[in-house]
Amino acid sequence: MNGELLAILEHLEREKGVSKEILLQAVESAMVSAVKKAIGAKTTQDIKVEINPTTGKIKALCQDKPIKSIDFGRIAAQTARQVIIQKIREAEKDVIYNEFNAKVGKIVSGSVYRFEKGNIIVDLLGKAEGIIPRREQSTHEEFRQGDRIRAYVAEVRKESKGPQIMLSRAHPNFIKRLFELEVPEIFEGIVEVRAIAREPGERTKIAVWSKDEKVDCVGACVGMRGSRVKNIVNEIQGEKIDIIRWSDNIREYIPAALAPAKISEINLDKEKSKAEVIVPEDNLSLAIGRHGQNVRLASRLVGWELDIRTKPQTKDETVSKKETSIANIHGIGEKILSALIEAGFTTLDSIAQSDAETLGAIKGIGKKKAEKIIKEAKNLLSQ
Repeated sequence: MNGELLAILEHLEREKGVSKEILLQAVESAMVSAVKKAIGAKTTQDIKVEINPTTGKIKALCQDKPIKSIDFGRIAAQTARQVIIQKIREAEKDVIYNEFNAKVGKIVSGSVYRFEKGNIIVDLLGKAEGIIPRREQSTHEEFRQGDRIRAYVAEVRKESKGPQIMLSRAHPNFIKRLFELEVPEIFEGIVEVRAIAREPGERTKIAVWSKDEKVDCVGACVGMRGSRVKNIVNEIQGEKIDIIRWSDNIREYIPAALAPAKISEINLDKEKSKAEVIVPEDNLSLAIGRHGQNVRLASRLVGWELDIRTKPQTKDETVSKKETSIANIHGIGEKILSALIEAGFTTLDSIAQSDAETLGAIKGIGKKKAEKIIKEAKNLLSQ
């Protein structure tokens, strides 16, 4: 019986990952309860149970006097069994908690197990279940049951029903960890990720810097023919990534963050961490981005408030601007005009270069209307 007990404990150690020492302590604790019940003791203070870890021999004492095994009845054995199961479950929970708590801030792999009220439940290789709450999911991403999935371990909580492993695919550090996995120079510490600004599912700006002047930080992240960044974009299902060279010179860093827009002039207010950025008029919509996304992400990346402006117009330029204003497009009312400007479409050129799908997504326009607006803008430009 003793040898059988040790064999069971060793099997549980291999299968469940719970150390034999913890299991022996659980069994000893269970046997104390069993002895108390078997001999009708009122307290467990005078009862002591020891199990030899080599032979498995059980020794029970009450007030330092040996208790023979014949004194253990069926009820005592059943009690011991129940307590052992409970202790093993608690030990399993601790093992899972410790394992995944050590992975907070890292990426784990698993498969989509089920969907629950908008949350994705992930099977983490049979060891545990992780949760990706709706708010931590990237927009535009779609998964089906059984799909392989990777996610960032944001938090591990201890709860009565077991550890709650909170995962994220929307966290900015998810992108950082993907770059570490894909770019050896980042993993080795030659290239550093200095800042990340992200709107999940839409666009990410990541600023990188190289410790070694011979290593091009941007080129290392992009890879041969864009292979490295493509792998990351595929993982996040098409989200755009702008890789920017970090600089401690804010006059160099801001233009890099606002790329691909061209910058004419920068006026800095260092005390308030504000910058007035002057751009050519035909670059205004590019600098601001769709729904202000480009300037918003750039501002988060550099940690400065960015105010995008165009150069003051001369009298002749003002007349020319009025003649070719987007307000001259046939069929545009005040509401649509305001919506276009708010979305960053402030010039005929920006509208002409857009597509019907992008323009049609603006409230009050629609795809057919967008096609007409683009066509009219092109006609006005050609004139």
